[in-house]
Amino acid sequence: MNTKTKSNPIKTMGILMAILMMTSLFAGCGTKGANQTAAQTTAAAQTPAEKATVRIATLKGPTGMTMVQMMDNQEKGLAQNNYEFSILGAPDEAVAKLTSGEADIICVPTNLAATLYAKTQGKIKMTSINTLGVMYVLQRGDIDIKSLADLKGKTVYSTGQGSTPEFVLNYLLEQNGVDPQKDLTVEYKAEHTELATLMASGKVDIAVLPQPFVTSVIAKNPDIHVVLDLTEEWDKVVGGDKPLAMTTTIVSASFLETHEAALQTFMEELKASTEFTNQNLDEAAALIEKFGIMPAAVAKAAIPECNMVYLEGAEMKTAASNYLDVIAKANPKSVGGQMPDDKIYYIR
Repeated sequence: MNTKTKSNPIKTMGILMAILMMTSLFAGCGTKGANQTAAQTTAAAQTPAEKATVRIATLKGPTGMTMVQMMDNQEKGLAQNNYEFSILGAPDEAVAKLTSGEADIICVPTNLAATLYAKTQGKIKMTSINTLGVMYVLQRGDIDIKSLADLKGKTVYSTGQGSTPEFVLNYLLEQNGVDPQKDLTVEYKAEHTELATLMASGKVDIAVLPQPFVTSVIAKNPDIHVVLDLTEEWDKVVGGDKPLAMTTTIVSASFLETHEAALQTFMEELKASTEFTNQNLDEAAALIEKFGIMPAAVAKAAIPECNMVYLEGAEMKTAASNYLDVIAKANPKSVGGQMPDDKIYYIR
């Protein structure tokens, strides 16, 4: 006698329903996980990359004036990097910030860049030339000065001891038959602003000052006037093919190694900012006053005389090396003992 097991329709239906529910549940989990991953990927792609922080030390003068659009863009959140600016009175302060690690990029006289390159054993790079010749001899009253030779026997006040102003002045005096050590007295002041104040107040009769301080002094004291343009004197001696490359921008090698893209962005923004200052006198002058560099009226008059440029790459190298070669031959100490090699120049 055969015994057959009969299926229970209700039980079978229950098992099928359970299987369907489990399948649906697992499918739902997979879809949810895939959707979450896709959403996270999209969100990550839409999140902007964090801006690199770049600490800049510039000077109260043309180098600071070239950067005012960058400063304004930083305040408005329009800068492509996150810039932190220090506007200083003397090049030595900028050098101290770089060597202490408080700044990544600084603006200094070109010969100081060469000196710092030697002292740090190549741990800085020159990225651009910012200004060409901007130095003038001013006198108060009717002193008879028509040439550098006429400075013999006189007391002249200047700034920039140990940097471009001193070495350029000494070189030009020597080329005009004047011994800087014996034939006159040169008194140095630490900052352009200090000497400009002394000159404007009538406490100094003869001074060597750069723009825009020349314009500032003359505006305050009509008894003061320019007697010599040292750029013209330089061109007479050296020739127009070797411009007086006054100031440069340098970057620490460590910052360059880790943030080269940020450096290149900085260079593009500095170029644009320099062009802005040269081409938009009213707007640039207002920003120059806003950021505490000098009054707008003085800035507007001074900008065309400040010889602000942006030279990078081969142009920078040619201008800087020609200038450094001239002063190095006159005094090797002016460039740190010897001419820097080509590795000092950052050429992208």
